[in-house]
Formats: sequence, C-alpha cells, structure tokens
Amino acid sequence: QVQLVESGGGLVQPGESLRLSCRASTNIFSFGRLGWFRQEPGKERELIAYIISNGLTNYADSVKGRFSISRDGAKNTMYLQMSSLKPEDTAVYYCNTQPPIGHLWGQGTQVTVSS
Repeated sequence: QVQLVESGGGLVQPGESLRLSCRASTNIFSFGRLGWFRQEPGKERELIAYIISNGLTNYADSVKGRFSISRDGAKNTMYLQMSSLKPEDTAVYYCNTQPPIGHLWGQGTQVTVSS
C-alpha cells in the first residue's frame, strides 16, 4: 500500500528555519499533484502549498515568500523549506495528494514556533 511519511518537525524560535520531508513508498512523480497541509489546534486542516508533476508550485498567501516546496525523485521525497517562521506557523504538518486521498493521511509532524 502506498504511504506518505512526514518528518522534520520540531521546536524553533521565531525567525528561524526548518525543512520538512515527506517520503513516499513509491515513485514520487507518480503523484500528479502533491501538497503540504497544516492543522492548528481547533482549526480545519488547510492546504498551504502544492507542486505539480511539471514542477509548477502554488502557495497560500500566509506562507508565500517564506516557504518553498520541492521534490527529489531520486529519494522519492517532497520537501517544505520553511523560513522566517512565525508563532502562527505552529501546527501539525501533513503531506498528501491535492486533492487529498483519505488513506494517505499520515501522522504528520509537529512544528512549534515559540520563543
């Protein structure tokens, strides 16, 4: 069964950077569109960035200019490079296809931005 596994979260201070990874159990390019989502406590899960098989990317306004999404076919891994982190970026981050497929949701990785 195809799986996506997130990693790389942690506790950082405001203004710092972090890189998240999403490793696929199959060819990462077999997914036409892959995205990063996040969920803050008490809120709905939201799409913050996605990448299309041709390399085109799209970002939510809240992360545009600070986050960068990419894929490495050799490692079957998608990344989310996060810079200039803010306390409001604190959330559990997930990867999935866009639109998401239910059984591909993983455990996510916690990102906490706090001084």
